[in-house]
Amino acid sequence: MLKPIKGTWFEFQHHNKPEGKYWNPICRQFSEEQWREKIREIASIEMEYIVLLCSSLVYEDYAESYFDSGIYPFAKDFACPNPIEVILDEAARLDIKIFISVGFYGVWTNTYDNMTSGEVTKRAFSAMEKLYARFGHYKSFYGWYYPDEVCIDKYFNNDFIDYVNRYSEFAHSMNKDLKTLIAPYGTNILIADDKYVAQLEKLDVDIIAYQDEIGVRKAKPEQTDAYYSALKRAHDRAGRAALWADMEVFEFEGDVYRSALIPATMERIERQLGSISPYVDTVLCYQYMGLFNKPGTTAFCGHPDSIQLYNDYIDYLKRIKG
Repeated sequence: MLKPIKGTWFEFQHHNKPEGKYWNPICRQFSEEQWREKIREIASIEMEYIVLLCSSLVYEDYAESYFDSGIYPFAKDFACPNPIEVILDEAARLDIKIFISVGFYGVWTNTYDNMTSGEVTKRAFSAMEKLYARFGHYKSFYGWYYPDEVCIDKYFNNDFIDYVNRYSEFAHSMNKDLKTLIAPYGTNILIADDKYVAQLEKLDVDIIAYQDEIGVRKAKPEQTDAYYSALKRAHDRAGRAALWADMEVFEFEGDVYRSALIPATMERIERQLGSISPYVDTVLCYQYMGLFNKPGTTAFCGHPDSIQLYNDYIDYLKRIKG
């Protein structure tokens, strides 16, 4: 049975600048009301979860935060002065749950260093304390997202397991009821055998949303059925983290990672959903921002085809509901 998309990644700025061509400049100018409108759009297609990609964003030559972090300056020329609070407040009104990002507190491309560096960890934990102290009272503050991800090259890297477990221990010290989420890649090459099950048993995380890797052209929809079937068996055996999907709803305008993200067709997305729906508890997508836009929205950002994808997805929802 085909599943709906129940949540999406969300961002104030796309970290990979060429990919964010169609929405980064526009989003910097969004007012508070436009950010609220974006959350309402997400609710309008019955999504229940938002995963904030980053609470700060760090490049080699500059860094910016999207709250008063005390670590990096607030984003320059960013029209809305309190975007994290705005989205949490609007989400609370709409019963949407948000995973708040614990990154990036090192250069976003330096994934391994970010996971293992004591200095990065210190900054990230300080940010988590401030985020929770300032925003933890919102009922929409549902959990934490750990954005520094390495490839599951057959198996999880031991340093990645240590990173996840350290961050979860710290997160639980503030509030043990907040959920934790990771979204690793390498879905097409991991080996879901006894060793993998043992690693899942060690990982202190509530939800693993595996990237289906269709948008980045590492797999085709017809292949992912086998990947998620094997993962379901492994997760059922481990009995710990919930199995979710991070489904890519984009194409590249040109070269992978070096060109703009544009909306995939609903025909392709439906094939993706057909492969993963039987196995996962929940489907998240990457992402609503820039790739979907509600007709008539006052907060348009992204490629022109995003309106067509929104309309096509509404039609899909009607069909699967019968």
